[in-house]
Amino acid sequence: MVEALYSQVLSGTASGDLATHLAQVLSDDWQSFGDGSGRVKTRDEFLAQLEDIGRVAPDLTWEVEEMLQLNNRVVVRGRARATPVGPFLGVAPSGRSFEIMAIDIHTVERGRIVRSYHVEDWQGAVQQLQAV
Repeated sequence: MVEALYSQVLSGTASGDLATHLAQVLSDDWQSFGDGSGRVKTRDEFLAQLEDIGRVAPDLTWEVEEMLQLNNRVVVRGRARATPVGPFLGVAPSGRSFEIMAIDIHTVERGRIVRSYHVEDWQGAVQQLQAV
């Protein structure tokens, strides 16, 4: 199910079934920590964010490079790649791509993810998209 978060949800942001896939892997009361604001993001807010990303980076893919599990906690080291076709993180589309690393810690209960802590190298994405 954690694997499905990456293969069906994060790599399926342009999919018409995104909401269905999200509901299958994240609990109704799922909480996300790590967007830098200090605020907790809900599943509905995450869905809206993913739909926005799907419009500007429809080829976004997430690859799980390593997964470690301890009891109901799963740590994932992953890699994201995309070539934005619209403004992304304040950068106009240029045909350039980005590739970044992410570290996520998920807590699983009753067969779905209930909480996620995450760190992504979005600054690295911006630098790659602005490179000349």
